[in-house]
Amino acid sequence: MKLLITGGSGFIGSNFIRYWLQTHPDDQIANLDALTYAGNPANLADLTQNPNYSFVHGSITDPEVVRQAMQGIDTVVHFAAESHVDNSITNPLAFVQTNVLGTAVLLEVARTAGVKHFHHVSTDEVFGTLQQTGQFNKTTPYDPRSPYSASKAGSDHLVRAYYHTYGLPITISNCSNNFGPYQFPEKFLPVMIINLLQGKKIPVYGDGSNIRDWLDVTDHVRGIEAVLQKGKAGETYLFGGGTELSNLQLAKKVVQLMGKAEDSIEFVTDRQGHDWRYAIDASESTKELGWKPAADFDTSLQQMIDWYKTNEKWWQEIQGRSSSARGGSLPTGKAGASGGKS
Repeated sequence: MKLLITGGSGFIGSNFIRYWLQTHPDDQIANLDALTYAGNPANLADLTQNPNYSFVHGSITDPEVVRQAMQGIDTVVHFAAESHVDNSITNPLAFVQTNVLGTAVLLEVARTAGVKHFHHVSTDEVFGTLQQTGQFNKTTPYDPRSPYSASKAGSDHLVRAYYHTYGLPITISNCSNNFGPYQFPEKFLPVMIINLLQGKKIPVYGDGSNIRDWLDVTDHVRGIEAVLQKGKAGETYLFGGGTELSNLQLAKKVVQLMGKAEDSIEFVTDRQGHDWRYAIDASESTKELGWKPAADFDTSLQQMIDWYKTNEKWWQEIQGRSSSARGGSLPTGKAGASGGKS
């Protein structure tokens, strides 16, 4: 099988590519990535000599680039997206351009190229916010509350429209907050880990009561693998880790694991339109795909902390590039709800 991965140099995309080539060594992967600030060639530097891996530098909004990248492709796995909620608040048009228009370009080229399976990776944030009880499932009405989640909701609707209108064989997955190695340093967990490594305080929005469901990135990748192997065209699958924690609970856990004091936590002004709680009901994915999260959260979190300790050069280089590109430092990551979806 020959796969085109969009956004493969990002967090989840690079983890997917590495996993897929390890478990499906006879398949070929082309990685289409514009290498914007969150796309990092270093994430896949170890694969540059792999004959089954190739890299295409370009934007998903460019039809000609997409047409060339999609030649001979059987399956598309679409990760590429602008994904940070804070950035969508300050620059919403960039999110519409990439997440909506970019997805439309991919779909149209996939339709004309006769792609056999188009899988679109989305987020639980399209469903809005939950209160104390309940979980998102695939019938939950869409209620996006940020420019980021609205742009992802728009892309979800386009993907479904191409199935119903043109018969393009699509699947969609919505996931909860991912975490793991290679996660970009602006996201909530990397911010906490890196700040503590640098002797800085860690910022938490509001009073830290906002709740997120955390999913090990490898479990998410395994879920996408199950969709590609067993999923039904036109269907949506949800993946969650089953680990709900308030942002303050998570911050205290990181502080404890890193041997720091709780006064390392500082509360900052809450985000505009901050969703209070996300939680996913993944029971249908378990029933239909045989998938369920396998990782132990505390073990995975410790492994992530250890990875950032061991790979200091990786995140320091990103901080240096971001400082030069933006004329200042990397965003402080005051992202108490930041999802790390891509």
